[in-house]
Amino acid sequence: MAEGTPTGGVVAPSSESEQPGTARDLAVPVPAHVEARTGDPFVIGPGVRVVTDGSTEAVAVAVMAASRLHRLSDVPVAVLHEDDGTPGSVVLALADAATVGVPAGTDASLAHEAYRIDVTADRAVLTAVSGAGLLHAAHTLQQCAVPGAEPATWTVAPQLVVDHPRFAWRGLCLDVARHFFGVPDLLRVLDLMASLKLNVLHLHLTDDQGWRLDVPSRPALAAVSGLTAVGGDPGGYYSSQDWAQLLGYAASRHVTVVPEIDLPGHVNAALHALGELTPSGRPARAYTGIDVGFSRLHVDLPATRPFLHDVLGDVAAMTPGPWVHVGGDEVLTMEPAEYRALVRAAVEELAAAGKTVVGWQEVASALDGPPAPGEGPALEEALASAVVQYWDEREGAEEVTRAAAHGARVVLSPATRVYLDMRYDAATPVGLEWAGHVEVRDSYEWEPLDVLPGVPADRVLGVEAALWTETVRTSEDLFLLLLPRLAAVAEVAWSRADARGWDSFAARLPRQTARWDERGYTWYRSPQVPWSAGR
Repeated sequence: MAEGTPTGGVVAPSSESEQPGTARDLAVPVPAHVEARTGDPFVIGPGVRVVTDGSTEAVAVAVMAASRLHRLSDVPVAVLHEDDGTPGSVVLALADAATVGVPAGTDASLAHEAYRIDVTADRAVLTAVSGAGLLHAAHTLQQCAVPGAEPATWTVAPQLVVDHPRFAWRGLCLDVARHFFGVPDLLRVLDLMASLKLNVLHLHLTDDQGWRLDVPSRPALAAVSGLTAVGGDPGGYYSSQDWAQLLGYAASRHVTVVPEIDLPGHVNAALHALGELTPSGRPARAYTGIDVGFSRLHVDLPATRPFLHDVLGDVAAMTPGPWVHVGGDEVLTMEPAEYRALVRAAVEELAAAGKTVVGWQEVASALDGPPAPGEGPALEEALASAVVQYWDEREGAEEVTRAAAHGARVVLSPATRVYLDMRYDAATPVGLEWAGHVEVRDSYEWEPLDVLPGVPADRVLGVEAALWTETVRTSEDLFLLLLPRLAAVAEVAWSRADARGWDSFAARLPRQTARWDERGYTWYRSPQVPWSAGR
């Protein structure tokens, strides 16, 4: 009910009515507080209307909700800006955190996304601190709707829901460099993310195999290296218009896009397009394999620092969000001093452009230590506020812990849990296996604060799944690996540890598949989940 594109959806009606359950029985992620109430259910059907408080945020969600209801019931659904108390209304309004019911002392970044749902037989009232919270509330309400006794009707049990996220950063990293996925595919990904209350789309835009964003200062990057991909498959890149469309759509779903320009390794696509970045001055050959660690920038080349200044400046100017990711992983042929100098140069460029840097865990080694000649207080402040993304559980824990002690925040992406390019099992038709097989239960049954025990809880910014595309060639491949594991990661990132559990999640998960089917998503029928329970 919360989305205005054909990919949104309430559970489709069946031939038999069902007894509605509460959000604790039906919603993914599970809310923080759910109170069942007595009385008749709220009926969504002909005559339903959406009422707002007139705020821009409420109106935007109301229009999407009304569009969804219209498609399901095939009757017009009015959006009104005055509540006259008429029964059958879905009411959307903004309120302060205390009115919504957010516990005192909740971090402001978490309270910002809080929402409240009051359902009685007459109406469903959705209140939230922000437009993001209203969208979350609408998604929870749609998950609570079950088919009614009459055609084209749905019922929602009387209940009170008060909810807010556990972590502020709830993300998905998608590699579009190894294989390119165009704007239509990414819009479908954004719809899925919003339905699961994920709020960060981290796009891995550059690597050895391709360059996917057209930047004004270096048009050859996209024109030359936008054409290549793994295995010689078709490439592609996002024009400035494509990028603006993607960012606008993400903003309407309250998802922040974090672009990644990978450096100082994983740069063969840049070297292929710009020969001045190589010691010989000649362009590198195009690379379409999947090996890592062989390409690098050179700190002593005259073209390197202008490249960082121009490209990172372009990306920062093109992207309204607060973060730009600089990669920093798997640089296997560079001395530590040169690595440190290049990472700190990238941080300095982004700080000058007003952005906070994010990097994979390897960048932690470049964040601390005495300043080099020419480094000033602004760089030191930027280094201390960086975000470090932990992915490789085999190494690096001490460096990340030390960076957190000096001020850095940490995003957790442990590969054995949330690298969704890992196969479910040996028979999975796509995916890799270097971190083992990752089943749905593996993605669900872990505690983020246990991953790095030396990092204080207040330094953990959040959780992010990752899907690398060495073997992922089609949207069917993409969603098969995402679902249902992305739902598991979303609940880990959103829900309190004491509110969730595997048996409950496995019982609620089958309810989501009707919406996935309606949206045309492929998904994996894991033997760990009783899928027939939700059909």
